[in-house]
Amino acid sequence: MRVICNGSEQDLADGATVQNLIEQLELEPRGLAVAVNDALVPKTRWSLAVLFAGDRVTVIRAAQGG
Repeated sequence: MRVICNGSEQDLADGATVQNLIEQLELEPRGLAVAVNDALVPKTRWSLAVLFAGDRVTVIRAAQGG
């Protein structure tokens, strides 16, 4: 199935979770925030949050500074 992550299509296995996507993208989870279809997914739920074809996923990394 395909989802849109930060504007780019990503191919995932059916039943993939947010955690699977983060691993596939080889991202360090520390400091990340993830929203699926504009709804924030808490990090504690990444392994439970199943993605579906056409979902829009936004991944952002917290930045420090001022």
